[in-house]
Amino acid sequence: MALYVQKFGGTSVGSVERIQAVAEKIRGFRAQGHDIVAVVSAMSGETNRLLALAQGISRQASPREIDVLVSTGEQVTIALLAIALQEIGCDAKSYTGDQIKILTDSAHTKARIKDIDVKTVQDDLKLGRVVVVAGFQGVDEQGNMTTLGRGGSDTSAVAIAAALQADECQIYTDVDGVYTTDPRVVTQARRLSKITFEEMLEMASLGSKVLQIRAVEFAGKYRVPLRVLSSFVEGEGTLITFEGDQKMEQPVISGIAFNRDEAKLTLVGVPDIPGAASRILGPVSAANIEVDMIVQNVAEDKTTDFTFTVNRSDYHRVTQVLESVAVDLGAQAVRGNDAIAKVSIVGVGMRSHAGVASRMFDALAAENINILMISTSEIKVSVVIEEKYLELAVRALHTAFDLDTEKDIE
Repeated sequence: MALYVQKFGGTSVGSVERIQAVAEKIRGFRAQGHDIVAVVSAMSGETNRLLALAQGISRQASPREIDVLVSTGEQVTIALLAIALQEIGCDAKSYTGDQIKILTDSAHTKARIKDIDVKTVQDDLKLGRVVVVAGFQGVDEQGNMTTLGRGGSDTSAVAIAAALQADECQIYTDVDGVYTTDPRVVTQARRLSKITFEEMLEMASLGSKVLQIRAVEFAGKYRVPLRVLSSFVEGEGTLITFEGDQKMEQPVISGIAFNRDEAKLTLVGVPDIPGAASRILGPVSAANIEVDMIVQNVAEDKTTDFTFTVNRSDYHRVTQVLESVAVDLGAQAVRGNDAIAKVSIVGVGMRSHAGVASRMFDALAAENINILMISTSEIKVSVVIEEKYLELAVRALHTAFDLDTEKDIE
């Protein structure tokens, strides 16, 4: 017997029929003797519908009232799932984030969990009940309803699993695990049976939408075994675990991530003086624009070209900021390109294998793909290329690193 915290996202509970299917799945686990805490999101599209109602009244609604509004989406789902479980003979009880005291700070619409009182949950589990908890929400010390931001149900599930010291936190989605890359781009992409937390964090930060990065960070910090499964297809999914827990030597590369939403800016002819980088990025930061990759080249004439990437949605705004900075610094010009993409190879196996970057560059060169920028870390190499070559690059790298296998990758 084990204690599982199972999270079901919006598509998994998107209709009454799907909620009933989730109830049947949970009943199967209960029949095996396992204790289950189910954490659920609002039904697919419900949060957007509620936000649209608020925007129809006010474009500047109070964040507190927004939290009161959107938290009702999960309240509907927990009640329906509890009813569905009871209907098929499973004793179940539903709770909002307030009722089981998921204590958060007071940052409305983006709150962070501070503590969870699991006594009520534990008491119900001892009575043989399935406990159904609203994800995405909590309550602050003043009793105000709070929400954790988009994707917060994943974080709720991991936090509850950590507090209960659950055997596993299972995230049920519309995909059956973590793949070597997006199967829509590479048809030979394969499901990973295991991946380390470090690799999953890199994949999530680089654009993989399977798991929210906050949930992965939380699970890694509190050593919660995390598994990604499909709500619609039976299978073992992908277990996210620790490098030391792997029995076999890791493959050099576990996955390839990519992000199309990138733009590149260059400040040309910046005087090579102390503090220039701060004077460039300070105003960018003040405009609440996040910077990703940074490259600086010093020329013989003692000027530098300062290049960095941002999210494509910030491209025009950051261009305006840099035009003012260029005048202030006496730079020659501002140049930009919003038709780029970032491609990254990720794998803890890089630590014990030399020549990984050169192998990546050789594969891209063989396809005549020019590299515009390079960034590396201990388990990742990222390159910026022209967006039109993105899918070709991903397919070439997938083949070059032997990821085109015929079975799940251990």
